[in-house]
Amino acid sequence: MRELIPAGLLVLLIATQIAYPLTSGTARDGVTVAVVLLSAGTALVHAGLTRGPRYAVGFGVIVSGIGLCAEAVGTATGIPFGAYDYAVGRLGPALFEVPLVVPLAWTGGVYPIWVVAGMLCRTPLLRIAATAAGAVGWDLFLDPQMVTDGQWRWADTDSGLPGLEVIPWTNYLGWFVVAALIAVALTVWERTAPPTRQVGVPVAMFLWTWLGSALAHAVFLGLPYSAVYGGIGLAVLGVPLLVRLIGPGAGRDAARGDDAAGPVAWRG
Repeated sequence: MRELIPAGLLVLLIATQIAYPLTSGTARDGVTVAVVLLSAGTALVHAGLTRGPRYAVGFGVIVSGIGLCAEAVGTATGIPFGAYDYAVGRLGPALFEVPLVVPLAWTGGVYPIWVVAGMLCRTPLLRIAATAAGAVGWDLFLDPQMVTDGQWRWADTDSGLPGLEVIPWTNYLGWFVVAALIAVALTVWERTAPPTRQVGVPVAMFLWTWLGSALAHAVFLGLPYSAVYGGIGLAVLGVPLLVRLIGPGAGRDAARGDDAAGPVAWRG
């Protein structure tokens, strides 16, 4: 029952994301903002109902706070992502030239990756590395989509991956570093809340982000390169997750009371 409300928000999130390719101009900007708000809302409501309101607030402050600081420093100095700037006025109010929905996007995107990494990794260090790698995989979808839509632009437009040259390689290095810092802070924060095995919603969020984005980029958005790169990037977590969920050991786990929330996720 604790996952019923966030599950409803997830359905709205998926429906809104499906609408994205069907819109353009200011309507698409509105859909983009709605996607971010629903993503962060789904994550924080789920965290609050399954781990407690205090944990959810701390999670949001940590992830959005570090994300905002990284983005503000990034737009001002080019470190750690590379030199870039956001389009003016398209995504709502801004702070330090960073639209306020951007740090919320970090929260909505990192939450399912953090949960899945906790299911699969038996040590905090591995979970930190897996979260950072998963965040890079997510950005291999996010950045090409938003750059194509003109939400931000890079100063260096010819040193990226083949097919994605307009996004410099430094962006992905920056994402790994920032996501790793977030994961380190979350590792400490995990100790403040009781564990949970109710992870169906974040697992569904992760699978939708991985498989749904690959399909959307390949078929509906005309972004085949990011479909491949993002699909491979999130497969680092996605393939082991599917093995855990549907592999031969899944039935034995269920029989002895273990569910999708793996060793780190529910032991804290």
